[in-house]
Amino acid sequence: MVEMANFQREVKDHWYVQYQEMGFPAIQKGWVLPADRWRDFDPFILMAEDWFKKGTFPDHPHRGFQTVTYVVDGRLEHIDNAGGRDILEPGDVQYMNAGWAARHAEDGVDDDVAHTLQLWLNLPKDKKNSETIYQNVYGEDAPVVPFDGGAVKVFSGNVAGVEGPLDSIVPITLSEITLSEGAAFTLELPDNHNAFLYVLAGDVVAGENEVNVKKHGVGTLSFQEDGEGTSELKLISKKRRTKVLVYSGAPIREEIVPHGPFVMNSMEEIKQAYDDFRKGKFGPPAV
Repeated sequence: MVEMANFQREVKDHWYVQYQEMGFPAIQKGWVLPADRWRDFDPFILMAEDWFKKGTFPDHPHRGFQTVTYVVDGRLEHIDNAGGRDILEPGDVQYMNAGWAARHAEDGVDDDVAHTLQLWLNLPKDKKNSETIYQNVYGEDAPVVPFDGGAVKVFSGNVAGVEGPLDSIVPITLSEITLSEGAAFTLELPDNHNAFLYVLAGDVVAGENEVNVKKHGVGTLSFQEDGEGTSELKLISKKRRTKVLVYSGAPIREEIVPHGPFVMNSMEEIKQAYDDFRKGKFGPPAV
Protein backbone atom coordinates (compact mmCIF):
# COMPACT_ATOMS: atom_id res chain seq x y z
CA MET A 1 0.00 0.00 0.00
CA VAL A 2 1.42 3.37 -1.05
CA GLU A 3 1.17 6.13 1.55
CA MET A 4 -0.04 9.51 0.33
CA ALA A 5 2.49 12.32 0.78
CA ASN A 6 1.50 15.18 3.06
CA PHE A 7 0.31 18.40 1.43
CA GLN A 8 3.26 20.78 1.05
CA ARG A 9 2.45 24.36 2.07
CA GLU A 10 3.54 27.29 -0.08
CA VAL A 11 3.65 31.00 0.73
CA LYS A 12 0.65 32.43 -1.19
CA ASP A 13 1.30 36.08 -0.44
CA HIS A 14 3.71 38.03 1.71
CA TRP A 15 4.25 41.64 2.76
CA TYR A 16 5.97 43.78 5.37
CA VAL A 17 4.13 45.61 8.12
CA GLN A 18 3.97 49.38 7.74
CA TYR A 19 4.03 51.31 11.02
CA GLN A 20 2.49 54.61 12.03
CA GLU A 21 3.38 56.83 14.95
CA MET A 22 0.46 57.30 17.33
CA GLY A 23 -0.56 59.99 19.82
CA PHE A 24 0.75 59.49 23.38
CA PRO A 25 0.27 57.26 25.40
CA ALA A 26 0.07 55.07 22.27
CA ILE A 27 3.40 55.06 20.45
CA GLN A 28 3.31 53.01 17.26
CA LYS A 29 0.92 50.67 15.42
CA GLY A 30 1.10 48.36 12.43
CA TRP A 31 -1.42 46.01 10.84
CA VAL A 32 0.03 42.52 10.50
CA LEU A 33 -3.33 41.34 9.13
CA PRO A 34 -5.43 44.27 7.86
CA ALA A 35 -9.12 43.95 8.76
CA ASP A 36 -10.37 44.64 5.24
CA ARG A 37 -8.97 41.27 4.11
CA TRP A 38 -10.70 39.13 6.75
CA ARG A 39 -12.24 36.86 4.09
CA ASP A 40 -8.73 35.86 3.01
CA PHE A 41 -7.65 35.24 6.60
CA ASP A 42 -10.82 33.49 7.91
CA PRO A 43 -11.14 32.48 10.78
CA PHE A 44 -8.72 35.31 11.63
CA ILE A 45 -10.09 38.84 11.37
CA LEU A 46 -7.08 41.08 11.97
CA MET A 47 -3.80 41.26 13.82
CA ALA A 48 -2.37 44.50 15.22
CA GLU A 49 1.17 45.12 16.41
CA ASP A 50 1.23 47.86 19.05
CA TRP A 51 3.73 49.72 21.17
CA PHE A 52 2.02 51.63 23.98
CA LYS A 53 2.25 52.94 27.52
CA LYS A 54 -0.15 52.92 30.43
CA GLY A 55 -3.47 54.58 29.62
CA THR A 56 -3.76 53.53 25.95
CA PHE A 57 -6.35 50.77 26.29
CA PRO A 58 -8.40 51.46 29.43
CA ASP A 59 -11.78 49.86 30.22
CA HIS A 60 -13.62 48.84 27.02
CA PRO A 61 -16.16 46.21 25.84
CA HIS A 62 -16.08 43.38 23.29
CA ARG A 63 -18.59 40.89 21.88
CA GLY A 64 -18.65 38.16 19.26
CA PHE A 65 -15.01 37.12 18.82
CA GLN A 66 -11.80 35.99 20.56
CA THR A 67 -8.38 37.58 21.02
CA VAL A 68 -4.94 36.01 21.28
CA THR A 69 -2.37 38.50 22.58
CA TYR A 70 1.35 37.70 22.42
CA VAL A 71 3.65 39.92 24.50
CA VAL A 72 6.78 40.69 22.50
CA ASP A 73 8.43 43.05 24.99
CA GLY A 74 7.65 45.15 28.06
CA ARG A 75 4.91 44.17 30.49
CA LEU A 76 1.17 44.03 29.88
CA GLU A 77 -1.37 44.36 32.69
CA HIS A 78 -4.72 42.67 32.15
CA ILE A 79 -7.75 43.79 34.17
CA ASP A 80 -11.28 42.48 33.66
CA ASN A 81 -14.57 43.28 35.35
CA ALA A 82 -14.92 39.72 36.69
CA GLY A 83 -12.08 40.44 39.11
CA GLY A 84 -9.21 39.17 36.98
CA ARG A 85 -5.90 41.02 37.17
CA ASP A 86 -2.47 39.85 36.09
CA ILE A 87 0.78 41.03 34.53
CA LEU A 88 2.09 39.29 31.43
CA GLU A 89 5.76 39.39 30.45
CA PRO A 90 7.64 38.86 27.16
CA GLY A 91 6.80 35.48 25.66
CA ASP A 92 3.47 35.18 27.50
CA VAL A 93 0.12 34.89 25.74
CA GLN A 94 -3.37 35.89 26.82
CA TYR A 95 -6.48 34.33 25.35
CA MET A 96 -9.89 35.98 25.66
CA ASN A 97 -13.20 34.63 24.48
CA ALA A 98 -15.24 37.83 24.49
CA GLY A 99 -18.35 35.78 23.81
CA TRP A 100 -21.50 37.69 24.68
CA ALA A 101 -20.01 40.46 26.89
CA ALA A 102 -16.38 41.07 27.80
CA ARG A 103 -15.24 44.23 29.53
CA HIS A 104 -11.53 44.62 30.21
CA ALA A 105 -8.46 46.87 30.11
CA GLU A 106 -5.00 46.23 28.66
CA ASP A 107 -2.24 48.51 29.83
CA GLY A 108 1.47 49.00 30.04
CA VAL A 109 2.95 48.65 33.53
CA ASP A 110 4.64 51.57 35.32
CA ASP A 111 6.95 53.21 32.73
CA ASP A 112 7.20 50.15 30.49
CA VAL A 113 6.47 50.34 26.79
CA ALA A 114 4.30 47.29 26.10
CA HIS A 115 4.90 45.72 22.69
CA THR A 116 2.17 43.26 21.73
CA LEU A 117 0.68 41.31 18.85
CA GLN A 118 -3.09 41.01 19.18
CA LEU A 119 -4.97 38.63 16.92
CA TRP A 120 -8.75 38.80 16.53
CA LEU A 121 -10.24 35.37 15.94
CA ASN A 122 -13.82 34.97 14.77
CA LEU A 123 -16.52 32.99 16.55
CA PRO A 124 -19.20 31.12 14.58
CA LYS A 125 -22.69 32.57 14.86
CA ASP A 126 -23.85 29.91 17.32
CA LYS A 127 -21.00 30.76 19.72
CA LYS A 128 -21.13 34.57 19.66
CA ASN A 129 -23.23 34.55 22.84
CA SER A 130 -20.95 32.08 24.64
CA GLU A 131 -19.47 32.58 28.11
CA THR A 132 -16.72 35.17 28.52
CA ILE A 133 -13.39 33.46 29.27
CA TYR A 134 -9.87 34.72 30.00
CA GLN A 135 -6.81 32.45 30.05
CA ASN A 136 -3.21 33.48 30.64
CA VAL A 137 -0.57 31.18 29.14
CA TYR A 138 2.85 31.89 30.59
CA GLY A 139 5.80 31.18 28.32
CA GLU A 140 7.33 28.62 30.68
CA ASP A 141 4.08 26.61 30.72
CA ALA A 142 4.03 26.04 26.95
CA PRO A 143 5.79 22.78 26.00
CA VAL A 144 9.01 23.06 24.01
CA VAL A 145 10.22 20.47 21.49
CA PRO A 146 13.92 20.85 20.59
CA PHE A 147 15.33 19.96 17.18
CA ASP A 148 18.77 20.28 15.60
CA GLY A 149 19.46 24.03 15.53
CA GLY A 150 16.35 25.23 17.29
CA ALA A 151 13.09 24.54 19.09
CA VAL A 152 9.33 24.85 18.68
CA LYS A 153 7.22 26.14 21.56
CA VAL A 154 3.56 25.15 21.35
CA PHE A 155 0.96 27.52 22.80
CA SER A 156 -2.14 26.03 21.19
CA GLY A 157 -3.14 22.89 19.32
CA ASN A 158 -1.35 19.60 18.79
CA VAL A 159 2.01 20.35 17.20
CA ALA A 160 5.25 18.34 17.10
CA GLY A 161 3.65 15.64 19.23
CA VAL A 162 2.69 17.91 22.13
CA GLU A 163 -0.47 19.77 23.11
CA GLY A 164 -0.41 23.48 23.84
CA PRO A 165 -2.20 24.75 26.98
CA LEU A 166 -4.28 27.46 25.29
CA ASP A 167 -7.89 26.26 25.16
CA SER A 168 -9.67 28.17 22.39
CA ILE A 169 -13.42 27.94 21.78
CA VAL A 170 -12.56 27.66 18.08
CA PRO A 171 -9.53 25.33 17.90
CA ILE A 172 -6.35 26.91 16.53
CA THR A 173 -2.64 26.20 16.54
CA LEU A 174 -0.05 28.73 17.66
CA SER A 175 3.65 27.87 17.54
CA GLU A 176 6.79 29.90 18.21
CA ILE A 177 9.76 28.54 16.25
CA THR A 178 13.33 29.59 16.92
CA LEU A 179 16.14 28.64 14.55
CA SER A 180 19.87 29.27 14.31
CA GLU A 181 21.52 30.09 10.99
CA GLY A 182 21.09 27.28 8.49
CA ALA A 183 18.73 25.33 10.72
CA ALA A 184 15.68 23.74 9.11
CA PHE A 185 12.36 22.64 10.56
CA THR A 186 9.21 21.17 9.05
CA LEU A 187 6.06 22.21 10.91
CA GLU A 188 3.08 19.90 10.59
CA LEU A 189 -0.40 21.47 10.55
CA PRO A 190 -3.91 20.23 9.71
CA ASP A 191 -4.14 20.70 5.95
CA ASN A 192 -7.66 22.24 6.17
CA HIS A 193 -6.39 25.08 8.39
CA ASN A 194 -5.92 28.54 6.94
CA ALA A 195 -2.54 29.72 8.25
CA PHE A 196 -0.04 32.54 8.29
CA LEU A 197 3.41 33.22 9.67
CA TYR A 198 4.97 36.34 11.14
CA VAL A 199 8.73 36.83 11.44
CA LEU A 200 9.58 38.34 14.83
CA ALA A 201 13.34 38.23 14.29
CA GLY A 202 15.83 37.17 11.65
CA ASP A 203 15.21 35.91 8.16
CA VAL A 204 13.51 32.71 6.99
CA VAL A 205 12.96 30.83 3.74
CA ALA A 206 9.44 29.41 3.95
CA GLY A 207 7.28 26.97 2.04
CA GLU A 208 7.73 24.55 -0.84
CA ASN A 209 8.19 27.59 -3.12
CA GLU A 210 11.03 28.88 -0.89
CA VAL A 211 9.91 32.46 -0.31
CA ASN A 212 12.29 34.61 1.71
CA VAL A 213 10.54 36.50 4.53
CA LYS A 214 12.50 38.83 6.81
CA LYS A 215 11.74 40.51 10.15
CA HIS A 216 8.34 42.29 10.21
CA GLY A 217 7.28 40.10 7.29
CA VAL A 218 3.95 38.27 7.04
CA GLY A 219 3.27 35.23 4.87
CA THR A 220 -0.13 33.67 4.17
CA LEU A 221 0.03 29.97 3.37
CA SER A 222 -1.68 27.65 0.91
CA PHE A 223 -4.09 25.08 2.37
CA GLN A 224 -6.68 22.48 1.38
CA GLU A 225 -10.02 23.48 2.86
CA ASP A 226 -11.56 20.07 2.21
CA GLY A 227 -8.48 18.19 3.37
CA GLU A 228 -8.57 15.65 6.15
CA GLY A 229 -4.88 15.01 6.62
CA THR A 230 -1.66 16.75 7.58
CA SER A 231 0.31 19.43 5.78
CA GLU A 232 3.95 20.42 6.06
CA LEU A 233 5.51 23.88 6.19
CA LYS A 234 9.25 23.93 5.57
CA LEU A 235 11.30 26.65 7.29
CA ILE A 236 15.03 27.39 6.90
CA SER A 237 16.78 30.17 8.83
CA LYS A 238 19.08 32.58 7.00
CA LYS A 239 20.24 34.44 10.12
CA ARG A 240 21.95 33.55 13.40
CA ARG A 241 18.74 34.18 15.34
CA THR A 242 15.37 33.69 13.69
CA LYS A 243 12.03 33.59 15.47
CA VAL A 244 8.76 32.88 13.66
CA LEU A 245 5.18 32.68 14.90
CA VAL A 246 2.78 30.42 12.96
CA TYR A 247 -0.99 30.59 13.48
CA SER A 248 -3.57 28.26 11.92
CA GLY A 249 -7.32 27.65 12.15
CA ALA A 250 -10.18 26.18 10.12
CA PRO A 251 -12.23 28.78 8.19
CA ILE A 252 -15.75 29.50 9.50
CA ARG A 253 -17.15 30.88 6.22
CA GLU A 254 -19.79 33.18 7.67
CA GLU A 255 -20.31 36.83 6.77
CA ILE A 256 -19.31 39.17 9.60
CA VAL A 257 -19.55 42.86 10.44
CA PRO A 258 -16.46 44.06 12.35
CA HIS A 259 -17.44 47.41 13.86
CA GLY A 260 -15.51 49.12 16.66
CA PRO A 261 -15.03 46.69 19.56
CA PHE A 262 -17.64 44.20 18.29
CA VAL A 263 -17.71 41.50 15.60
CA MET A 264 -21.19 40.23 14.74
CA ASN A 265 -23.02 38.78 11.73
CA SER A 266 -25.19 41.81 10.94
CA MET A 267 -25.38 45.55 11.53
CA GLU A 268 -28.53 44.98 13.60
CA GLU A 269 -26.52 42.80 15.98
CA ILE A 270 -23.83 45.50 16.17
CA LYS A 271 -26.45 48.09 17.13
CA GLN A 272 -27.81 45.68 19.75
CA ALA A 273 -24.32 45.29 21.24
CA TYR A 274 -23.90 49.07 21.58
CA ASP A 275 -27.37 49.32 23.10
CA ASP A 276 -26.64 46.53 25.59
CA PHE A 277 -23.38 48.22 26.59
CA ARG A 278 -25.10 51.58 27.14
CA LYS A 279 -27.72 49.85 29.29
CA GLY A 280 -25.06 48.34 31.54
CA LYS A 281 -25.52 44.73 30.42
CA PHE A 282 -21.75 44.27 30.10
CA GLY A 283 -21.37 44.83 33.84
CA PRO A 284 -19.24 47.32 35.79
CA PRO A 285 -16.05 48.94 34.47
CA ALA A 286 -12.74 47.05 34.54
CA VAL A 287 -10.59 49.14 36.87
